[in-house]
Amino acid sequence: MGKKWQWLICVLALLVASSAVLAQRQGRPPGEPGAPAQAQQQAQQQQQQAPERRGVPAVEKISVTQHTTHIGGQEIKYTAAAGTMILRDNDGQPKASAFFVAYTRDDVTDFSKRPLTFAYNGGPGSASIWVHMGAFGPMKVQLAEDGHALPPPPRIVENEDSLLDVTDIVFVDPISTGFSRPAPGENPNEFHGVREDAEWVGQFIRQYVTKYNRWGSPKFLAGESYGTTRSAALSGVLQQRFGIYMNGIVLVSAVLNFQTISFAVGNDLPPVLFLPTYTATAWYHKKLPADLQGNLQKAIQEARDFAAGEYNQALMKGDKLSDAERKSVVQKLARLTGLTPKYIEETNLRVNIGRFTKELLRDERRTVGRIDSRFTGIDLDAAGERYESDPSQGNYSGAFTQAFNDYVRRELKYESDLLYYTSGPVRPWSYEPNQNSYVNVAETLRAAMSTNQDLRVLVCNGYYDLATPFFAMEYTVDHLGLDPTLRSHIAMAYYEAGHMMYINKAAHAKLKKDIADFIRSTISTGR
Repeated sequence: MGKKWQWLICVLALLVASSAVLAQRQGRPPGEPGAPAQAQQQAQQQQQQAPERRGVPAVEKISVTQHTTHIGGQEIKYTAAAGTMILRDNDGQPKASAFFVAYTRDDVTDFSKRPLTFAYNGGPGSASIWVHMGAFGPMKVQLAEDGHALPPPPRIVENEDSLLDVTDIVFVDPISTGFSRPAPGENPNEFHGVREDAEWVGQFIRQYVTKYNRWGSPKFLAGESYGTTRSAALSGVLQQRFGIYMNGIVLVSAVLNFQTISFAVGNDLPPVLFLPTYTATAWYHKKLPADLQGNLQKAIQEARDFAAGEYNQALMKGDKLSDAERKSVVQKLARLTGLTPKYIEETNLRVNIGRFTKELLRDERRTVGRIDSRFTGIDLDAAGERYESDPSQGNYSGAFTQAFNDYVRRELKYESDLLYYTSGPVRPWSYEPNQNSYVNVAETLRAAMSTNQDLRVLVCNGYYDLATPFFAMEYTVDHLGLDPTLRSHIAMAYYEAGHMMYINKAAHAKLKKDIADFIRSTISTGR
């Protein structure tokens, strides 16, 4: 072989070796000699898509403490268990560690008669801190009577409206919220979706009732906001996958059909279904005519009637709406919203939530809240299309975050250096199998109620909730398609408060009574 060919072979060998070294340095497997480029690309993509093996180990670590509280004038001794439970797949392999706080009453001897309630918030991505430290737990964050936060640092006080006198409670943080984390090497996307979330919260419930011998207890779900979406999805998962039939479901500030709250061109349901809440908000801020301003219920009912009748018909007519009809609708919308006829004309009779929260008090240079429209905020200027941030949520979120981080360590003796995600990194959230459609878990709830004909549902609605308006939930319930014999199994309750109605002292007391009565009556009522 000539020198020329020897030199060429050496150069080729060096190029191949250099390519392999470069691939290894970049974290990519070097391709096999002669492997097609497509196969190499697929191998690289698989390597890139594989989850990185990192994160905290999936371990069970539980702190158990003893406490005493006072509810309804009676002293109640209870045990708190705060910690993590390893969630496992069907083969017993660790998939995640789920953080929970469970409160069980100490003087119970017959657990077949003691209800057990699993409670959580929504988001998706929210930890259970809000229903835990604001609504149902034995201790709560102290707020002003109307729900505004007090000056920091926050204080924790006994919750006289806790549910612990009538039910044991387990507060669950879904994976990637609170202290809950995927196991090392697990893809977080396995937990982040409508279906995935329901399956893994369902797995937690199955493991909890097994570990703590509560299969024989009456069981309830209590979710808030997206937590109500989770509850409806869970009603199917628990029945079909685990054979767990619930006694009751409490839906706090509910959304089951996302078409009812999703403002979009071509979807005329939200403008109609938000109108009664716009009216309630305008009433609270004294923007309605005198004949409506004197009575909240009268104003709300007029808005309901107009929304379901003339307003709905006008939007359905679209461009066929006559000038006279349009003028009539504009005047009535102005009457019921506190907005000017000119502004309503400019919105094509469709006022979305973002515009309403900015426009109602624009002349006062104030905005109103989405989570609770009683709250007002201050933006940099009054000329914007939407508010800078929700003045209701921003008011008390810091108080809850600081209070819980102190409480879980000081009182519950649970130690962790992890960040407690009040709102966790769950995006992107999968809405599969909903493609080119709105998420609607109402049918799942209907099927569960039809299969388990002892299942009862309580829906709790805030008049000043612009996130999940009460008229939208009334519409959803009216369109469930339940058999006439089952329609009485759903009850509706209302509060002069917002999305988190329990931050208002009077509304919290009513919420406690309504849920306690619901639990007692559900247990005592047969088919």
